[in-house]
Amino acid sequence: METTLDILKALSDKNRLRVVSALSRFDELCACQLVELLEVTGATASRHMGILQKAGLINSRKDGRWVYYRLSRPAGSDPLFQWLEKSLANSAELNADFHSLEKIVGITREELCRMQRGETCCPK
Repeated sequence: METTLDILKALSDKNRLRVVSALSRFDELCACQLVELLEVTGATASRHMGILQKAGLINSRKDGRWVYYRLSRPAGSDPLFQWLEKSLANSAELNADFHSLEKIVGITREELCRMQRGETCCPK
């Protein structure tokens, strides 16, 4: 029962639901891309990602200085994901997120880093 509660609590936040929805469309996204999408600080995004990981909804991997996230579907959660996809299919906000993400993934990680943290983050 705890796993079910963790999943439901994780999905009860709008930004975390946006992340799960984004990762259902994009195989993998970098933390900087999610920060850009959500328009939050890195620390806030990290807290959201930690909650989603604890619930077993996402996995992460580190590649150098970059952290990538991928959707993970806990055992028995397929009906939940089917319901989410169906109930959110016509969400104007999520459709806007997908359009924004198409632009965001076209920007290099280094450029996103400079945009978010300044030139000292990733000097040219």
